[in-house]
Amino acid sequence: MSTDSLVQGLQALLRPGDTLWWGQATAEPLTLTRALVDNRHALAQGGRLRVFVGIGVSDTLRPEQADVIDFFGYSAGGPHRKLAQAGVLDIVPCHYSHLPGLIEEGLLPADVVLLQVSPPDAQGRYSLGLVHEYLPAALRKARVVIAEVNPEIPWTHGSVYLSADDFALLVDAQHPPLSLERSAPGPVELAIAGHIAALVEDGATLQVGIGNLPEAVLSALHGHRDLGLHSGAVGDGIAALAEAGVLTNARKSLDAGVGIGGILMGSERLRKWAHGNPGFALRETAYTHDAQVLACSHKLAAINSAIEVDLTGQINAEVVGGVYVGAVGGALDFLRGAARSRGGLPIVALPATAKGATRIVAQLSGPVSTPRSDAGLIVTEYGVADLRGQPLSRRVRRLIDIAAPEHRAELERQGHALLRQCGASFH
Repeated sequence: MSTDSLVQGLQALLRPGDTLWWGQATAEPLTLTRALVDNRHALAQGGRLRVFVGIGVSDTLRPEQADVIDFFGYSAGGPHRKLAQAGVLDIVPCHYSHLPGLIEEGLLPADVVLLQVSPPDAQGRYSLGLVHEYLPAALRKARVVIAEVNPEIPWTHGSVYLSADDFALLVDAQHPPLSLERSAPGPVELAIAGHIAALVEDGATLQVGIGNLPEAVLSALHGHRDLGLHSGAVGDGIAALAEAGVLTNARKSLDAGVGIGGILMGSERLRKWAHGNPGFALRETAYTHDAQVLACSHKLAAINSAIEVDLTGQINAEVVGGVYVGAVGGALDFLRGAARSRGGLPIVALPATAKGATRIVAQLSGPVSTPRSDAGLIVTEYGVADLRGQPLSRRVRRLIDIAAPEHRAELERQGHALLRQCGASFH
């Protein structure tokens, strides 16, 4: 289909005021999204369009497009940080696990869904390929479903498949899938990964966040046995563990023998591993982030990152320097699930400093993404602070002990002042 024909097809299906959804990160359907933004004035037909924004990998969305498009979403990750810096991204500060329900109840409108799908299997079923997440909920509410078929997208097992009749418009992809490559971990990441690997037991079920640090942790787990997977994001490190025989899912209490994820966020290696793999399945957010499912998962090790942690265990994962760069996301869902899982590990990992400034702080510079009542194990390159069941005095002491040495004296002073306000003192 020519570009002109695609634009004409979109124009016939879109209405002014429509809210559009598509897969975030590597699951973005580039042929459709670029046609949308490049022809936004014609497609808005004198009105405006709304776009729900997740984590970005491409440069498709740019601030100048706010002349016709209203951007709102749960995250300002990746290139979408520019939208937040320009003041054109309206943040929805909700838990990631709440997104499907908000869509189903109509509190988050979903008029049009744009998809990137795999070629159909022998039964004519199109796979969502790289992603389930919140898209199944949007599909159930959408008036219009439009998809591009990409031969490089893996056919993955999951809970949702589509047939040709489900699409109002089906086109061939004109771009290869987006890939997310990770740089080699540095000494700080390796030190943190070593601390976490020592905590994780054989047979544990893994949940990992996104970024270089979680990938470093996965690399440090190659000496383990029979690990399982139940995670939102799935990166190349998971494929490496599976190919090495470390990730077998054999001891999982739920979905035994099958790794569960919400989105594939990696390279061609990950796509090839997932293609037709009966030992892996994508599931929607209502399952991957479900509190009861997580609580019942065997030794769930939830490994997530943060921007900063204060001396009482409060965690900011959203704002740096006054700019929204992260998300409430699913970290709290998984931390709470791991805390309820028998033998679980609710872990938040972060380097002790960033550009010389301490990330263990007396007072957060942004919002409280995770309250101190849900803090579990905080890990930096200097060690592990286990905050579970600890009073404020011991929390302050343990967090200072894993801060960068050059910041500990000042944190000690601030810690004493903080504790005096609470009527407590160091032990």
